[in-house]
Amino acid sequence: MKSLDEMKTIIEGSPNFRFAKIEFQNDNLVCHCNADQLIDNVVQLKRHSDLKFRQLVDILAVDYPNREKRFEIIYLFLSHENNLRISIKIDLEDQQKIQTLTNVFPSANWLEREVFDMNGIEFSDHPDLRRILTDYNFEGFPLRKDFPLTGYKEVRYDPETKKVVYGPVKLQQAYRDFDFKSPWQGPDYIKKQQEKSGE
Repeated sequence: MKSLDEMKTIIEGSPNFRFAKIEFQNDNLVCHCNADQLIDNVVQLKRHSDLKFRQLVDILAVDYPNREKRFEIIYLFLSHENNLRISIKIDLEDQQKIQTLTNVFPSANWLEREVFDMNGIEFSDHPDLRRILTDYNFEGFPLRKDFPLTGYKEVRYDPETKKVVYGPVKLQQAYRDFDFKSPWQGPDYIKKQQEKSGE
């Protein structure tokens, strides 16, 4: 069984890997690469006789709207033989496509569909890229930071027509915005501190 330090040394010493950066984050080995290098790196991680990362655990996407490359996709792999995990992180621009992993890991099919459905990231050459968690008529991508909390449309059962119908979002109660300049003053010890500091 190998350690994460040994894994890092093996990856850095091999000419077959094309990672831009390899680092430890929270006791995890994280490798950064460009989107066009993903397939080659994943194949090497899977086939390398010392590494044996033969299970794709999950694919995640994080939206950073203020970055030039808005999305970060994270691939999590597991080596059963070494009992270790590794992550690959890739930064993508909005509307940028990334190659599917379904030819290397067939289990990537549903994971990539989830990332597409929730974040709108498209995977090139995916065998069945369609929504998996939301309805086919759903508008937008719920895990993007610019998606409204209430959504765009609501789905409800109409007892008159005895059908499920779509309609604009109707909030049943007044939508509440948090007021940061609340008249609430807080406990006495905070008041005393504010009075001393002149706030």
